[in-house]
Amino acid sequence: MNGKEQRKDKRVRFAIVGCGIIAAAHLKGIAEAEEAELAAVCDMSEERAKELAEEYGVSYYTDYDEMLARADIDVVCVCTPSSLHPEQTMKAAMAGKHIVCEKPLAIDMEALDEMLDTCQDQGVKLAAIFPRRMSAAARFVKSLIDEGRLGRLSLCSGHIKFYRDQAYYDSAGWRGTWSMDGGGAMMNQGIHTIDLLQWLAGPVETLTGYARPVLRNIEVEDTAVVSLQFSSGALGVIEATTTAYEQPSHRICLHGEKGTVILTGDEISSLDLIDESVEIPVFQDEYLGHVIQIRDMAQAVLEDREPAITGMDARHSLEIIMGTYVSSRSREEYRLKPVAVSQL
Repeated sequence: MNGKEQRKDKRVRFAIVGCGIIAAAHLKGIAEAEEAELAAVCDMSEERAKELAEEYGVSYYTDYDEMLARADIDVVCVCTPSSLHPEQTMKAAMAGKHIVCEKPLAIDMEALDEMLDTCQDQGVKLAAIFPRRMSAAARFVKSLIDEGRLGRLSLCSGHIKFYRDQAYYDSAGWRGTWSMDGGGAMMNQGIHTIDLLQWLAGPVETLTGYARPVLRNIEVEDTAVVSLQFSSGALGVIEATTTAYEQPSHRICLHGEKGTVILTGDEISSLDLIDESVEIPVFQDEYLGHVIQIRDMAQAVLEDREPAITGMDARHSLEIIMGTYVSSRSREEYRLKPVAVSQL
């Protein structure tokens, strides 16, 4: 049932397409949300789909269209390789299902815009999975910025340093390819940090980037450096690589006229304000971003509202990455489409 219909019960029925590793996070979210329940799973591997279905006591499918034909499915979680997201999302929308889609929503802007238009035309909700926005630390930093306690921002940067050896890329034919992965260190490993950076610091207006495979024998970038100009006037840098051995995997540094805050992983590692004494809070809640977003989608269906992170919210993050690739190839500055990122 779509967003225009009224719910008569308080349980939203979810289905999952793609029974790989990331599906576990969605299954946990569905299981822990009192407003949600699992109805079906689908995978091109019958063995994988059947095993998961038997574990959770639901039906399984190898034919996605057949699963979508079920009238009792309200939301589809798209947990497949990135290149498949647009087609599967639009099929679900045409079948009147709401969608929760893993990152990235698409691997090119044209496909993403078609997804967004299709969901809007069909009156269904599209949620983008960016669980790092859900952490208590990130939301505290967001409140600091929104309250003006950092003052005007000056330098806002993201540092993404993973280590993936050649064996990692050789272990699956789709890894490190443009056609299936859509990009490398920025698209695959870095998109969550890039999204969090622009959510905290505000939209990026222009960028100049360099992205290429430096050490790994792959099509896409294993290393990228991007200079940013934010709409607020702040400047920044993105460093992204899968060649950094024994380094913190992601860090965001925000500097403003009233102080500095640094997120290392999903914890505040530094917080210093010039005009006030402030201690780094101790957050007791466990970080379960997928669980929060799945429950939010169930509530969004019941309340007939938009999910916390919409498909449109995800557009800007993807354009930062795609714009970097365009800039790297053209050796020219890239100007992004103006967008208002939603305030959670």
